[in-house]
Amino acid sequence: MKLKKGSFLWYLYLDKLYCLLSVRNVKALVDYFHLLDVHRKNTLNDILFYHFLNHVTDLKRKQITTVFNMLDWNAEGEIGFDQFYMLVCILLAQENHLGEQFIFRHSRPVFELLDVKGELKIGPANFHTYNFLFNIRKQQLRELCRNFDISGDRRINYKEFKLFTIFSMDKYQERQKAKREKKEKALIKKKASRQVNASPRVSHGINGSESLSNYNF
Repeated sequence: MKLKKGSFLWYLYLDKLYCLLSVRNVKALVDYFHLLDVHRKNTLNDILFYHFLNHVTDLKRKQITTVFNMLDWNAEGEIGFDQFYMLVCILLAQENHLGEQFIFRHSRPVFELLDVKGELKIGPANFHTYNFLFNIRKQQLRELCRNFDISGDRRINYKEFKLFTIFSMDKYQERQKAKREKKEKALIKKKASRQVNASPRVSHGINGSESLSNYNF
């Protein structure tokens, strides 16, 4: 999933630590939501929702319908600003490669979104259905089923899901730390190379400024 360059969401900033919008960005998003709400009902129906996502993302029609049904959990045929705000944060998190951070910070609402049937449990099928939105890797799914499915029914409750998000976040931070260390080593090596190249060469011959009288023959 990619945001279309130049669209409204392209100019919003998502806090990297908490994965939330600033107050100023929220106000701008509220105004944008009201512009989309042509019926003045403080909601968006499936048609308005489709045109919004089709305008700002590269999602296909089937994927947009899937997202709408996920957000419209009570099957009213429309979504309010709270669901709209959550979706925008998810889209921005994916665009900025903060998917794991977002799931960790907002594990409860993410779990409730994935638990479409309200069974208080989710399984691999839930992740596969919405993987284009949350971008959970296959290796993570295998770890989820193998290490966090305590009951052994290939489905996990919220507590198990929370443990999974903590584990995934630890792995994410380890990868980020490794990247930083690798980058720092490369910068140090590059700096050292520049210093070697910039150092003056030592002449092993006679300095032109020295007089021959300084030498004894």
